[in-house]
Amino acid sequence: VIPGYGHAVLRKTDPRYVAQREFALKHLPQDSMFKLVSTIYKVVPPILLELGKVKNPWPNVDAHSGVLLQYYGMKEMQFYTVLFGVSRALGVMASLVWDRAMGLPLERPKSMTTDGLMKLVGAV
Repeated sequence: VIPGYGHAVLRKTDPRYVAQREFALKHLPQDSMFKLVSTIYKVVPPILLELGKVKNPWPNVDAHSGVLLQYYGMKEMQFYTVLFGVSRALGVMASLVWDRAMGLPLERPKSMTTDGLMKLVGAV
C-alpha cells in the first residue's frame, strides 16, 4: 500500500488529483514538494501495475492535497483530516439547502438497525 494511491471505487486517476495537479502546474511549478509528487506520479503507477496486486495504481486526491496545503501555509498536518471533514460537511449542507429550496424530500440513505446487525453477526 502506498498512501495517496488507489481508490475504493475509481479505477483511474482521481479527477480531484488531476484538478489539483493542473492548478499546481500553473501556480507552483517550481515548488520542490510539487516536483517530488510529480516524480512519484511518474514512478509509482508502473511499479504497482507490474506488481499486479492492486486494482487501482493511480493517485487519489490524498497524493496531492498536502502539497497545496503546505504551499499555502497549512503546516499542521494533524489538521488535514479536520479540513477534509469540514469541507465534506459544507458540501452536505449546500446539498441540503438546495434540496429544501427545490422542495425535495429528506434523503434517507440505506442503513441497518442494531437488531439487523446483531442478526448478521449471529449468522457468522
